[in-house]
Amino acid sequence: MTSNSDQEAFVWIWLPDQTEPIVAGRLEADNGNTLFNYGKSYLERLNDSNPAMAIYEPELPLKAGALPLPDGLAMAGCIRDAAPDAWGRRVIINKKLGRNSAGIDTAELGELTYLLESGSDRIGALDFQRSPTEYLPRETGTVSMDELIESAARVEKGVPLTAELDLALYHGTAIGGARPKALVQNQDKKYVAKFSSSADLYSVVKAEFIAMRLAALAGLNVAPVKLETAANKDVLLIERFDRQLKGRQWTRKAMVSALTILGLDDMMARYASYETLAEIIRQRFSDPKETLQELFSRLAFNILCGNTDDHARNHAAFWNGKELTLTPAYDICPQGRAGNEASQAMLISGRNNLSQLTLCLAAARHFLLSEEEARAICSHLIETIENHWHRVCDEARLSEVDRSLLWGRQFLNPYSIER
Repeated sequence: MTSNSDQEAFVWIWLPDQTEPIVAGRLEADNGNTLFNYGKSYLERLNDSNPAMAIYEPELPLKAGALPLPDGLAMAGCIRDAAPDAWGRRVIINKKLGRNSAGIDTAELGELTYLLESGSDRIGALDFQRSPTEYLPRETGTVSMDELIESAARVEKGVPLTAELDLALYHGTAIGGARPKALVQNQDKKYVAKFSSSADLYSVVKAEFIAMRLAALAGLNVAPVKLETAANKDVLLIERFDRQLKGRQWTRKAMVSALTILGLDDMMARYASYETLAEIIRQRFSDPKETLQELFSRLAFNILCGNTDDHARNHAAFWNGKELTLTPAYDICPQGRAGNEASQAMLISGRNNLSQLTLCLAAARHFLLSEEEARAICSHLIETIENHWHRVCDEARLSEVDRSLLWGRQFLNPYSIER
């Protein structure tokens, strides 16, 4: 039972290469489901010089009337992709419900409330408003990194944010994921800033920086990253690839997660499969052969660096109204592990998801790769990690203790490369 009365929201969209949004349609709460229908004015743009495009097909085709939900879903996946995840929901609960928010169930607020209360600079090309005619962005001014870190610490403790700091973190509530983060801008670039958490047992932020840098050095298409320090804490800055500066304003690129592409929601995420995603890539993506090699390389690299959090929300594609294009890689974050054996978040070959390169080789044909080609990719990734490990660790100013902790456990764990 939710404690709010938000029963409708209007979906605004940035069409390709545009810097201003237009209203696309309306969301309505309906007995636990969230239904969408396009507005008449939006559908009438089909023959316009800047025509309407489907928010995502086949989920929300350009048709009049309330659109049926895909089987098993309570909300269209392409809409859910724009909603806040665990961290953003905690910030919104903190803002709306105040003290003792740390123990409050996120279901206390409804989905439309999370959409309407989260920041407007969300990932992708959508935003949500209470009005179909007036667009009012929920944004904040420039805030220092120290202030953002202080805000994040307060949310983690369940302490209400101060009036001076609440908007600083509130701005980033629509970003996915469970860890403390915010959105920042530096001149002509926008970044997702990830902070250390009070629960970290090792330098998680530096480990992600190292993994992202090594992936780029191995030739993967990866979002650029920077490592900074504020308030004596590490901050990872990941350059956003869904924004492009046009004059003094920003265009937005439409995106959908692999979870949406697979037709699943968070409750069904355990069924997400690299093999199924590869099949869809062959049918619906631009440059399918090149894309499949890139996805195979990302899968193998995730295994080699210990990133077992490669769930289907951590893969995404740009959507231009006709076809899909794989986005740069993001969230390549080595996960803590007590022993050697580990499993990936997505199935690799059949019903198997063990974190081993042998499974990648078994699935190679689904990526249009021969076993010889797949082995060459895996060997190249291993050599890159071995040859650049010390240099990248030096870039990150990683301590010897953390180097010893990560090497052989997360990075190049013997279990991952067993024959």
